[in-house]
Amino acid sequence: MTSLAKPQVPGQVKHYLQFADLTCEEYDYLLKRSAWLKTKFKSYETWHPLHDRTLAMIFEKHSTRTRLSFEAGIHQLGGHAVYLNTRDTQLGRGEPVEDAAQVISRMTDIIMIRTFGQEIIERFAANSRVPVINGLTNEYHPCQVLADIFTFVEARGPIQGKTVAWVGDANNMAYTWIQAAECLDFQIRFSAPGGYQLDDSRLTAKALEHLTICSDPKDACKGADLVTTDVWTSMGYEDENTSRMAAFKDWMVGEELMSLAKPDALFMHCLPAHRGEEVSAEVIDGPQSIVWEEAENRLHVQKALMEYLLCGRLD
Repeated sequence: MTSLAKPQVPGQVKHYLQFADLTCEEYDYLLKRSAWLKTKFKSYETWHPLHDRTLAMIFEKHSTRTRLSFEAGIHQLGGHAVYLNTRDTQLGRGEPVEDAAQVISRMTDIIMIRTFGQEIIERFAANSRVPVINGLTNEYHPCQVLADIFTFVEARGPIQGKTVAWVGDANNMAYTWIQAAECLDFQIRFSAPGGYQLDDSRLTAKALEHLTICSDPKDACKGADLVTTDVWTSMGYEDENTSRMAAFKDWMVGEELMSLAKPDALFMHCLPAHRGEEVSAEVIDGPQSIVWEEAENRLHVQKALMEYLLCGRLD
């Protein structure tokens, strides 16, 4: 079988480093393509557009869902995955990011990186000859929010015009949800305790049109179509754990908060979750929770993303 991947032209390579990197039209295509690929997966139908293509997966942070979904995804598309941990490579011994990008991108066809600072992945992409995908940075987590939106659309239809309540930290997920709201035209209500608010310098004027800051998490959840949260202490902030537990204690998504949302509202969490901290067991394991579908859909949207970055539109 011949791969459908197109030759990459240096200087014209499309990367996916944050949600804002793609247009509304591209997301419309990706959501439909994700559904198509998921149907083929569920039907055990072989589809190998990336036959003999290689994905390099570079990890500086721990991972379960990101590694499994990308590694399984590239195999299901007919390609291969190479796992690289920075502790076991020259990157962990001080090799410049720019040099690593030059070498790795000459030996592979697409690269996923899970690291700390966004500037690291941007420097890598600037020196890469092939597409680079953000598997998570401190600033953004676009693949996760893409999976979340696909999951919502699957369950409730278009997200345009809907209201999403974010209850928790101003972390990479929150900022990515805000970019998604700006791009796909829905509303975000953000609620976090004092001292953990959004950085205004990272918000565009258009983003503010889709964002409401709520000092009380109850106000964020009232009438929401989706309530979502994340751990209160993200990777890299473990030394703040004690102070964060105290600050966020009234922001746990429990049955009371969920009861304020619409009767058919969904609950999401990007996982791993800490029951009794950011979410109660009754909510995450309850009938409104769609976290397991959300986790599975990482596989399907990332397959669509890798296929699109390497092959373009195939519809």
